[in-house]
Amino acid sequence: MNYTNFTSSGLFLLFGNPSTLPERFLIFGLITVIVIDLANKGKNTIWLYQISLISILIGMIASLCQWQIQSVYVQLNNNWINNFSSIFRFLLLICSLLCVLLSVDYVRCSKMSLAEFLFFVLTAGSGGMVLCWANDLITLYVALESLSLSSCFLSGYAKRDVRSNEATTKFLLMSGASSSLLLYGFSLLYGISGGQLQLDKIAGELVFSQSLVVIFTAIAFSIAGTAFKLSLVPFHQWTPDVYEGVSPIPVVAFFSVTSKVAAPALFTRLFGLIFSSFSNDWHIVVGLLATSSMILGNLIAVTQISMKRMLAYPSISQIGYIMIGVLAADSENGYASMITYTFIYILMNLGTFARITSFGLRTGTDNIRDYAGLYMKDPVLTFSPVVRSPSLGGIPPPSGFFGKLYLFWHGWKAGSYPSVLVALVTSVISIYYYLKIIKLIFTGKNGRNDAPTTYIRNSLVSPSISKSPIEIAMIICALASILSGILIDPIIGITRNTLF
Repeated sequence: MNYTNFTSSGLFLLFGNPSTLPERFLIFGLITVIVIDLANKGKNTIWLYQISLISILIGMIASLCQWQIQSVYVQLNNNWINNFSSIFRFLLLICSLLCVLLSVDYVRCSKMSLAEFLFFVLTAGSGGMVLCWANDLITLYVALESLSLSSCFLSGYAKRDVRSNEATTKFLLMSGASSSLLLYGFSLLYGISGGQLQLDKIAGELVFSQSLVVIFTAIAFSIAGTAFKLSLVPFHQWTPDVYEGVSPIPVVAFFSVTSKVAAPALFTRLFGLIFSSFSNDWHIVVGLLATSSMILGNLIAVTQISMKRMLAYPSISQIGYIMIGVLAADSENGYASMITYTFIYILMNLGTFARITSFGLRTGTDNIRDYAGLYMKDPVLTFSPVVRSPSLGGIPPPSGFFGKLYLFWHGWKAGSYPSVLVALVTSVISIYYYLKIIKLIFTGKNGRNDAPTTYIRNSLVSPSISKSPIEIAMIICALASILSGILIDPIIGITRNTLF
């Protein structure tokens, strides 16, 4: 027994707290990237790319090994959700891995610093992972700011681009405003709980508190602060402008998936634990926000001509779909279907961005009409939208259909009838603009003789990109999307058994 204690103490001194191993692998990776970059005097090298991938892969292995060993519990409706942090941390690592694969060719063609990009991606990933298991207000806020500020810096990665600088300014201002609202809500919680910082202790104090006005004010500011991060209507204003204005397409891809993982994790732990006694009140408000997001996101997406801006509005509607699972009273099935759909969405969305990244590198354009006749020019690139666009729209048999089916069904059983009905109608609307792109690819004709001129044309056109990391990411997402659709029942079962 003494030998065991001695060994455990030695391992703790050597590796630190085992529960934070995945984050520390990412931090070690980003430090190594900076050191090698300084040693090479800022020259891009393949070592930076490989070290980042290795650190992420080791973090994924460490995260998987910690399931059932180091887990964070979340209580909702008298049920304890197990392995909550491990699942969301693993999803964030998947996002970081695929986004690094998407970035290599873009950085090479744009001749920008790879080290800066990898540094901010790994910093944002580690911040989002800490956000999933943090159990006090200070750690939550610091982790959230680590994710938000790194994302802001990534949005201004193309320093010489005026539109990228404009997007960064908008993103920074809106992110600061949302953080201020959330911090004010945290301060109210800290005061009304008698100076408590731990989430479970705050929840225990709120049950006996008589200051309902202060509690509801804290709920309102917390909802507003997290709604900015989630891009819920009407707190979505930054999303389309930032998506369109950010020049590096891999950065937009990173935004589109990390926010769908980190922000719901924050929302679930914050509201599911602290405000569990007031669930009926905040459920109604968040349900209205989710419904508005589904309606507005899909309707405005129909009118867009920029591919990146068009994908911004479906991302707003997608978070509305995900919130149906978060709000489901039947936490076992609701949370399992929400996590499964989030995993499927990551694969679908990153596969789509891999396609537009590759297309942008070849042509230097972001306009939807320039996809006309693509099947004759690049059959491999055509395969991606044909597989993933129907999946994003929820057309059977791809995985997106089964993901939505489970999500909506469990939301319906939980009593979220208005949200599910709106989700069904708006999913039909989304099918229109996804199929419109496929139709344009096969039947459209680009009658313009001159290639389109955009703000990224001169620096990024690279017509000979084959067997690149972008195509590797595209293939991974395609295969994983197909397999997740075929194996949807086992995936739902494994997720439910892992959580409870």
